[in-house]
Amino acid sequence: MQLDKINAAGSGTWSSPFSVSQAISNQTGAAYSVEGYVVGQPTSQTSVVTSSFPNDYALALADSPSETNTSDMVYVQIPSSFRSSYGLQSNPELMGQKLKVTGNLTDYFSHPGVKSTSAFEEVQGDSDPADPNDPPTYEGYYSTAEGKTGSTLKSALHNIIDDHITLSYSEVWEALRNTDEDPGNSNNVLLLYSGRSQSKFTNGGGVDDWNREHVWAKSHGDFGTAQGPGTDLHHLRPTDVTVNSSRGNLDFDNGGGEHSEAPGNYYDGDSWEPRDEVKGDVARMIFYMAVRYEGDSGEIDLELNNIVNNGSAPYHGKMSVLLEWHAQDPVDSREIRRNDIIFEQYQGNRNPFIDHPEWAEMIW
Repeated sequence: MQLDKINAAGSGTWSSPFSVSQAISNQTGAAYSVEGYVVGQPTSQTSVVTSSFPNDYALALADSPSETNTSDMVYVQIPSSFRSSYGLQSNPELMGQKLKVTGNLTDYFSHPGVKSTSAFEEVQGDSDPADPNDPPTYEGYYSTAEGKTGSTLKSALHNIIDDHITLSYSEVWEALRNTDEDPGNSNNVLLLYSGRSQSKFTNGGGVDDWNREHVWAKSHGDFGTAQGPGTDLHHLRPTDVTVNSSRGNLDFDNGGGEHSEAPGNYYDGDSWEPRDEVKGDVARMIFYMAVRYEGDSGEIDLELNNIVNNGSAPYHGKMSVLLEWHAQDPVDSREIRRNDIIFEQYQGNRNPFIDHPEWAEMIW
């Protein structure tokens, strides 16, 4: 009897997750959300135990809570930050419960799986259904950062958002058409500095085209357009070609002359001041980069400082001004939407300073 089996097809987003059968059929390595019933803990390619769980490292999901055929299960890797809440040795009562998870759909135990898992949530029963339009809470996502401050908090957040899925530089074009879509016109993107709405497909290098602005200037550390910092969507935004050229690799500070093509933006020989509507956005993107890239795994170590004219050094300023902008321009719905799209559809990681603005002052 399969009345309780999940049959509805989803699109792989948090609000419309894949079924387990869809996850099995879409083992592409990309990040998607998947929903299913907990049916045990995988211990090998063909073995799933349903009691006496050996550890908290993995669980198996299926479209039916009574599923016993491992070929109809997907194996979910449980990162250390989620083990105390979702590992079966610690939480055997999760057996038969419905979970929603987000991660990379790729082999685990040489079996269809979900790895580098970045979000877990227990799905409420039919008697108290969750509103599909509600944003995910990500309660477990930041669990290892709770109660920490200063460098300890910075390190904990780094470990949470590290090792994200990377895009090629050419893939960034299409991603920006999605992340920066004009909510008033789905055919357009909104440009960061000018605020202008224009066609998604007028990207390029010509006058009045839009191109890919690195908010953390790519020369600040000489990472260029390499996969990782050079293609990280959390700091890449569409901007007018001419305005992008004017900003160049300037640090951020107040003052200067107003830009003729982007009113409200000011610049001089050593700094750029964005318009008021995106000052906080800029600050939070810079905060993210300074936490995400800490020099491990062969990556560059990017850091904030309180000066301008940083040139090619892997530093960005001006920290005190960025903190002021962060407070002056609070997180808005467009930032939240953008953070969710990057997390759910592209990179599998989040900007912590959009989710928890208070953490910026606690670190810096």
